[in-house]
Amino acid sequence: SLVIPCYNEEQALPYLYDELTKIATIMSGQTFEFIFVNDCSRDKTLEIIRSFHERDRRVRYVSFSRNFGKESGILAGLKASTGDYVAMIDADLQDPPMLLEEMYKAIKEEGYDCVATRRDDRKGEPPIRSFFARKFYQLINSISDTKLVDGARDFRLMSRQMVDAIID
Repeated sequence: SLVIPCYNEEQALPYLYDELTKIATIMSGQTFEFIFVNDCSRDKTLEIIRSFHERDRRVRYVSFSRNFGKESGILAGLKASTGDYVAMIDADLQDPPMLLEEMYKAIKEEGYDCVATRRDDRKGEPPIRSFFARKFYQLINSISDTKLVDGARDFRLMSRQMVDAIID
């Protein structure tokens, strides 16, 4: 299952869908479901998701009546998922769907419950944003017992056991 939270993503969705169908073809031994969660977008996001659903039985969607935020969208998608493995991925293609094959192998072959990604550099990001991001992680890690990894992403693949532990 791929959970994709969406807010005003009409321009990115056709490109994302193309990439998702490519990885599903590459990983042809697996059954996929694409769960789009529309967080009350104001553009044509829902219309586009519905068009995907009409032509592809793998596409499912949840649509919120108001904007609840990305985390609520992720939770709704996790609850709607049925797969043995569930990935969360942003709609904007900042996370390459082609990594899913490698992530799946890590879970299957190495026995992990979760494989997550992280950004190892900040190329292409405005210098001021990079500066404040680094300072944020330094500050949080200096005042918290729980350490956050700089560059950690939402893009991850989890076992059903882990997903069930999150949603229960």
